Formats: sequence, structure tokens, C-alpha cells
Amino acid sequence: MQFSISIPQADLSTLRQWLLDLFCQVAYKEGDFTLSSGQRSTYYINGKQVTLHPQGGAAVGRILLSMLPAETVAVAGLTLGADPIVTATSVVAVYEGRSITPLIVRKEAKGHGTQAYIEGPVLPPSSPVVVLEDVVTTGQSALKAVERLQQAGYEIMQIIALVDRHQGGAELYQQHHLPFASVFSIRDIQARWAELNQ
Repeated sequence: MQFSISIPQADLSTLRQWLLDLFCQVAYKEGDFTLSSGQRSTYYINGKQVTLHPQGGAAVGRILLSMLPAETVAVAGLTLGADPIVTATSVVAVYEGRSITPLIVRKEAKGHGTQAYIEGPVLPPSSPVVVLEDVVTTGQSALKAVERLQQAGYEIMQIIALVDRHQGGAELYQQHHLPFASVFSIRDIQARWAELNQ
């Protein structure tokens, strides 16, 4: 992967194209896979290969920050996939002069101490939060995060994913009246992967 662009200075359209190429080069694989949802698939996207990549994480943070509603005070997501995403977005926000609190939502309550589901600073009730996800398939992971955050008294503004596999997630969020956006669709990735692998 060539790092011929400056992640902090690149314009967002250049950065988005660079990130698409990174997904194709390090995260997207074709074959026979079983997904976390239990579904079988002829391809797999390991989002952590991008979100834990030094330049990839910074690029993800910049792009997601640009998509947040202006009133957003926190970004949150279900551990482990969302951990590097919410962290990157929060760190990038600081360099852009914004304060966006990162929140990590546990799958199970902590077995000791406060037994909390949510890690991070406690925010005032009704604080506007955006839920972040790496890859959305059925949509269950982000929805679990939404439910925990709502139980804590926060207002969920939106769900944003890096990749939408178009396998029911968007429809699930619509049923729950949750606005949804993604940086890439699976079609974007597959089309660019085919170009790069001709």
C-alpha cells in the first residue's frame, strides 16, 4: 500500500478513495466463510485490518468525523469492532477543535466494580450520541449498542458503518426509526477489488 497522501491534509474525496483501496488490499477476501451472524458467505471483510492500521485508523476517524451531525457529543459502539473506530474519531476530533467523547459498549456487564455496560465518561441525560460500526450485516451488533445507550439515557442520533453488506441491517434500523449511513457499500468494495485484481 502506497502512503503517498498525507492523511491529515488530504481532502475527503481523496481520502475516501485511498480508504476504499486499503479495504480492498487488506480487509476484503473471497472464499467460503461463516459470519458472526451465523450466515455463510462467499466473501469476508475484516474491518479491524483497516481500523487498526496506523494510517487507516486516522483516515477512518477523519471521514467519520465529517459525517457526524453537528450536535453530536459522543460516539459509541459495541466492543470489539467499534473500539478503534470510536477512539480514532474522538482523537481526530480534538485536532479539528471538537470534543467528541468515545464510549465503548460491553456485550455483557462488567463482572466487578461498577458492573457497567458502558465504558467512558458519564454524560448528561439525553446527550446526542452516534453509534459507529465497522461492518454491518444483519445490524444486530449496533442495535445492541443502541439499546444499552438508550437505557443509560442517551439520545441516539444515527448509526454510521464503514461498510454496509446490504443483508438486512439498514432495514432493521429503519424499523427502529434509526437513521443509518455507511461510508461504503459492499458493491463499492467488490467493484474496486475486481479492478485492482484484474
